[in-house]
Amino acid sequence: MKKRILVTGGAGFLGSHLCERLLEEGNDVICADNFFTGDKANIEHLLDNPYFELLRHDVTFPLYVEVDEIYNLACPASPVHYQFDPVQTTKTSVMGAINMLGLAKRTKAKVLQASTSEVYGDPEVHPQPESYKGSVSTTGIRACYDEGKRCAETLFFDYYRQHDVDIKVMRIFNTYGPNMNPDDGRVVSNFIVQALKGEDITMFGDGLQTRSFCYVDDLIEGMIRLMNSRDGFTGPVNIGNPGEFTMVELAEKIIELTGSSSKIIYLPLPQDDPLQRQPDITLARKELEWEPHIALEEGLKKTIAYFKTIVND
Repeated sequence: MKKRILVTGGAGFLGSHLCERLLEEGNDVICADNFFTGDKANIEHLLDNPYFELLRHDVTFPLYVEVDEIYNLACPASPVHYQFDPVQTTKTSVMGAINMLGLAKRTKAKVLQASTSEVYGDPEVHPQPESYKGSVSTTGIRACYDEGKRCAETLFFDYYRQHDVDIKVMRIFNTYGPNMNPDDGRVVSNFIVQALKGEDITMFGDGLQTRSFCYVDDLIEGMIRLMNSRDGFTGPVNIGNPGEFTMVELAEKIIELTGSSSKIIYLPLPQDDPLQRQPDITLARKELEWEPHIALEEGLKKTIAYFKTIVND
């Protein structure tokens, strides 16, 4: 049966891939985006589809549409963008959650919150299971995003308990792939753009801090499986790739795959930048029968191919 599905942040990196996948599955998709970090180029190829609708809308204001499902992805997700206007970032997470939960309550729609591994802060438990409550600064420069997303999770569970809203909460770990913004300051896009331009690759800290990188197609599969999971399973559930790599390993792999002459230079580590980040995906394997299948090298090749089309040497 064709479902009417709202995707907030639908012109962003993850949202654009999600809209495409939902349309392929035969759904009627409304994409809402205020284009602070979203890009029309990401969804331009969908505009002629009669089952795709684009709304310029900021989720800090209510939205009145009739839908069966809501994927709430709206929020700047890279430090460069969420620190540009930290007050607006917090409002987007908190007011956006309230408005989308209110819409779900009115329409009896199922609603999925795109939360983040940032709710774990700079973790003291490794890898991070969903039961870990986190080590987060409430006053640092990343708190607008970390605490905004933590408050959004709180709101989702309070609407679930108080108003019986059908919720799903996923905690997204580092994701990469085509449609990433080249200027978003994330490590994969930074390194690829610098390598393609032959510039020095800027490494913060000693480069031994680790991240786990999930290719976007794997992430979207996990997101859809969570939305379609059994009644009563709310999450939160970690969706990410448990393969762990140091920043130096990532930079060296990108230099190799691009054939770049770039050199690595080392700069001070930013405030509150976590040293380790790796998902425990035991719950996703059990409840969603999900795990990532695209290896880092394969995903990087596809991502580099995309950046070659938008980056000038």
